[in-house]
Amino acid sequence: MLVDPSNHAFSELNEYVLKIRNLINATAASTYIIQNDCVVNEWYSGCHDNTVDSRRVDAESKFNIASVRKTYLGFVVSLALYEGRIKNLDDCVTDYLDDLDEIVLKDTTIRHLLTHTHGLQGSDTLIKRAFPPGTDWKYNNTGVNLLITLVQKVFGQTLALILQERLFLPYGFTETGWQKEKSEKLVWLNENYKDNQGNYGNLFVSTRELAYWGYIHLTKGKVNGMQFVPSSIFEQVSSIATPLNLNETLPRNGFFWWIQDKFRPITELGDQLPKGAYQSLGLYENTILVIPEYNVVAVRMLNQTDRNPPQYDYIKDIQTFGNLVCKCVLSQE
Repeated sequence: MLVDPSNHAFSELNEYVLKIRNLINATAASTYIIQNDCVVNEWYSGCHDNTVDSRRVDAESKFNIASVRKTYLGFVVSLALYEGRIKNLDDCVTDYLDDLDEIVLKDTTIRHLLTHTHGLQGSDTLIKRAFPPGTDWKYNNTGVNLLITLVQKVFGQTLALILQERLFLPYGFTETGWQKEKSEKLVWLNENYKDNQGNYGNLFVSTRELAYWGYIHLTKGKVNGMQFVPSSIFEQVSSIATPLNLNETLPRNGFFWWIQDKFRPITELGDQLPKGAYQSLGLYENTILVIPEYNVVAVRMLNQTDRNPPQYDYIKDIQTFGNLVCKCVLSQE
């Protein structure tokens, strides 16, 4: 991929991310923009933590991307549908997981789990229902955990191994993986993780490789003339899967991605993003944004660990980030 080191069009974006880094008391930040198959912005700031001898953030630093990991799970679900391991998006979850409470899970489909419209809450062993499936939207990890269990059952492998064999190896990923223990290049957050098999939110990725993940979506799986995964798998994850009858004010999701069809009151997507843009945001304010209309992928990394200060509005922040990406991209035309 070509690199344009002389491009200063994204200075305003980098300055904004630095401002947010300082506001939320993060120590590390980075941005990475791909446009028209060229890296047009690559920026790193700060250190891995607050210690005196902390490692400076650079291209090899790997951040915990938290909920952005759901996009990798969405890919595996799409792969399972393509290969017939899952027959239909509207199959009931209990068709695949037979040790669940069928009364609580009644009429809950894979579509509902992918789009946060399942209405479930609680742990795997004690799941309760907050609203009937497909009637409302609520972001939580109950559906995510059920889907991880489901895909591991239909593939007969852990989520981490599925991705390693079917995605990371063929596409040459070397800076993406679940990590259980601290090491030099990880922007560590003093968390304790039970395993590195894909069951928890401990997926660490470098800034440039998260951008590469977005780029693979942008090209629908074709990189350097090679199509390792059918394009329909990427088309499916980035298309709206939300039940059609859901209230118009609520977000629209693909396979966990937030998708722009029109600006809605409850959304992470800025009002300047064109139709068809899609995005994922993680707990520590890490973000991946794909804008097909502009042939752009944008990534922001941060390592927020404290509670949000009163003056910080994360929805306004992430909308502003997306709008600034558009502004910087369009300023070059």
